[in-house]
Amino acid sequence: MIGYISDKLLIPILDFFYGLVPSYGLAIVALTIVIRLALFPLSAGSIRSARRMRIAQPVMQKRQAEIKSRYANNPQKQQEELGNLMKEFGSPLAGCLPLLVQMPILFALFATLRGSPFADVPYLVNLKVLPAEQVATVEPKPFSSPRHSIFVTETDHIPVIASLPGGTKIGVGDSTQIKLQTTNGESFNELLSHYEDGKNFTPKWKVTKGEGLVSISSDGIVTAISQGDATVEGKIPGLAAKSGFLFIKALGQVGFYVDGSINWDIAILVGTFGVTLLLSQFLSGKGMPVNPQQSTANKITPIMITGMFLFFPLPAGVLLYMVIANIFQALQTFLLSREALPDNLQAILNDQLANQSDPKLATSSIESSGRLPFEPKSSK
Repeated sequence: MIGYISDKLLIPILDFFYGLVPSYGLAIVALTIVIRLALFPLSAGSIRSARRMRIAQPVMQKRQAEIKSRYANNPQKQQEELGNLMKEFGSPLAGCLPLLVQMPILFALFATLRGSPFADVPYLVNLKVLPAEQVATVEPKPFSSPRHSIFVTETDHIPVIASLPGGTKIGVGDSTQIKLQTTNGESFNELLSHYEDGKNFTPKWKVTKGEGLVSISSDGIVTAISQGDATVEGKIPGLAAKSGFLFIKALGQVGFYVDGSINWDIAILVGTFGVTLLLSQFLSGKGMPVNPQQSTANKITPIMITGMFLFFPLPAGVLLYMVIANIFQALQTFLLSREALPDNLQAILNDQLANQSDPKLATSSIESSGRLPFEPKSSK
């Protein structure tokens, strides 16, 4: 599904924007904004739900405890009252559904930016080398890798898979060729011969695990030397992996600290990501009662996530997307935080804020009436 969304939706949008402005950096920015605008209704629902639950949760927990205690011997009435409570405030899970719906699109966008043309595309094949007499008894199971769309020009991309018709189990002394081909079975190398710069996309093969167990030639022929488990990798260069944008040296560049030197463009991207994440956290709590524990978590979490991404192998193009998406998220949070709340939630929020500014005033107002500000007067 993720591959389908990437090929049929995201890459065509990417092609469209690159056709307007021949810059893959600007294409990433435009693609991110378009997807975020398309997902705006879903993400807005999650933000609204989180805001409302943050206000209502203390009261809901108290009311739930009271209902369970009052109707402990009447399960049917207990469920009825809990259902009424959910109708009044909404379900805490209501904000999860919009997130689940948009996740496949976001995963597909993430996968698109990690692949061609923005980064080199690896094809990994795990092999099992068996004794020659044993492999004869194994039933061959053809192997096909996940599909990737490989850009060979700014507008032409080819869906390519790696395949082993005879399977990934080979005998000592035997050889087999890993074929890079389209989903229709056409040879990738033959297709490259039709392009002037096709040789620039010839895959580079290497053994990444079990170097003494197998060897691999430049054209993908694997020879089994000794029994055991091995992994080989064929990497196809990304068309725009070395293309720069603004202060970014290369969109496909990976790593903050590489070969003893610091990639300052990666550092700036990760740092900006952390700042925008912190800003979004701050805006989500604007106008809300202060929760010391939550406030501390909101400060620590962006720092931890930012520190993690300093050492997480993400291409610069993906980090650019994350920064743009965070800026959009912060703007969306700012706009939604200014929306009027339902009357019952506004009454709770006013009481919570009053309780923080003058605890005695808030407590006395509740005690004097014997009810919470949003609850109806007793009919007794």
